[in-house]
Amino acid sequence: MGGGVVQRDGGGGRRRRGRRSQPMGEINVTPFVDVMMVLLIIFMVAAPLMTVGVPVELPKTAANALEADDQEEPLTITLTAEGQLQIMTTEITDEDLIPRLRAIAAERVDDKVFLRADGAIPYERVVQVMGALNAGGFSNIGLVTDTGGPTLGGN
Repeated sequence: MGGGVVQRDGGGGRRRRGRRSQPMGEINVTPFVDVMMVLLIIFMVAAPLMTVGVPVELPKTAANALEADDQEEPLTITLTAEGQLQIMTTEITDEDLIPRLRAIAAERVDDKVFLRADGAIPYERVVQVMGALNAGGFSNIGLVTDTGGPTLGGN
């Protein structure tokens, strides 16, 4: 092995002769990339949780999806399997449905209302809610279903 001589100053550090330290002209982007990756993962995990969080077993149909307007989050009314009525994620009584919807609709641009009903709910209950919405002035109602249902001989 070869031996070399290293000169040390009194503090124990190496001394450079004839060289001044120059400012580094490059930005270290590794911490920035690390932070962006963490934020990406957080948003990927959180995005599915931002949808309407009421568990409902929607009926399956062969209907095509409606075109969504991305201006604002759709106003959603949910009928759960237990018969509870909810606007977005807030549980309400039958008597509060139309007054609350009118208050919410006054602040919105889009007049569309989406009705989500569990498949176990009797058809009569779904139609009663639709009739109340129509009588309350909400005529642009979309029924939310899952795809993959029977086509009943259609294409």
